Amino acid sequence: MNTSRLQKLLCLMEKFGLAGMAFNPGPTMTYLTQLHFHLMERPTVLLVSQAGPSAMVLPALEMGKLATDSEVFKGFTYQDDPATWDIAFEQAGEWLNLRQGTLGVVPTRMRFLELEYLEAALPGLAIVDGQQVIASLRMQKDPDEINKMREAANIAQHALLELLKSIKAGMTEKAIANALIIELLKAGSDPEIPFSPIVAIGGNSANPHAVPTERTLTEGDLLLIDWGASYEGYFSDITRTFTFGEVDPELLHIGEIVLDANRAGRSAGKPGVDAGSVDRGARTVIENAGYGAAFIHRTGHGLGMEAHEAPYIFGENDLILAPGMTFTVEPGIYLPGKGGVRIEDDVVVTETGLESFTDLPRRLLPVEDFLD
Repeated sequence: MNTSRLQKLLCLMEKFGLAGMAFNPGPTMTYLTQLHFHLMERPTVLLVSQAGPSAMVLPALEMGKLATDSEVFKGFTYQDDPATWDIAFEQAGEWLNLRQGTLGVVPTRMRFLELEYLEAALPGLAIVDGQQVIASLRMQKDPDEINKMREAANIAQHALLELLKSIKAGMTEKAIANALIIELLKAGSDPEIPFSPIVAIGGNSANPHAVPTERTLTEGDLLLIDWGASYEGYFSDITRTFTFGEVDPELLHIGEIVLDANRAGRSAGKPGVDAGSVDRGARTVIENAGYGAAFIHRTGHGLGMEAHEAPYIFGENDLILAPGMTFTVEPGIYLPGKGGVRIEDDVVVTETGLESFTDLPRRLLPVEDFLD
């Protein structure tokens, strides 16, 4: 268990009035414990009491992972028969002496499976949304976390440059995406990459979350690639858009607009301003160019142990940026049936502004420029 992070969590729980918090396998459990568990059919739950003690309910076969942390939190195990699992949860609840108040959970992570056991074992507690606590706990990265994110960005960029050497006419989106995954692993990414790469050709690039298909790369296409690497549990998330042959002049035009919007968004961010300033800075450029309706998503999202986490970069977000916050800046313009351009960078708030982890060329470049 990381005791300094646990102490910070306890202070936040007190601030938000939570008697306890429950975590199932995922980034926050790993953040607190440095332990990795699979989210599977057997429930694993970390319970933290605001009074101090912590407990973990887990399958007996996983108990060996707690050997070095037995003095920090107590393990309550169960065997394979599901009819007996509730006993471990009841024992953990009794040991923690959680009788009344509120129990915070992460709403995007906690499943019905674990929720049922928690409700039965802790009947005096109201289960509530603990997302604010988690955002406050993890949003500002320490130097070690920032260095890992910088390395994740370096790995991703190196992998893409290797991939671009081999792209040719007739390759499918799926083939390009598969080749990129191989290059990511060769470049040093953790096996569990943050998300499956988005590779979108031609008109498919007008869909921000396109899924790779059998569409092939042909003369006049845009090629949009959104990808990321993982390094020691921390992620990168980058997008670049390329041309293949001579493309429609309007697509080249929106590429210049998105480039300006990306630059404006990165310039707008600094400590002491609200997160919405970054979105407004980028969006104003696109709106002034007449393409406001074609920018159909927020300008960015937080990044770290998850591909999407706080802070979220949308115009109405009044969260004040502070050093150590990390997020993406990714304006885009999408023209259905024609194509789309997105330019995405990973940034960290410093004492004076935003530093970008990513430095690949941002303007539209011909794929042919990178071929061996």
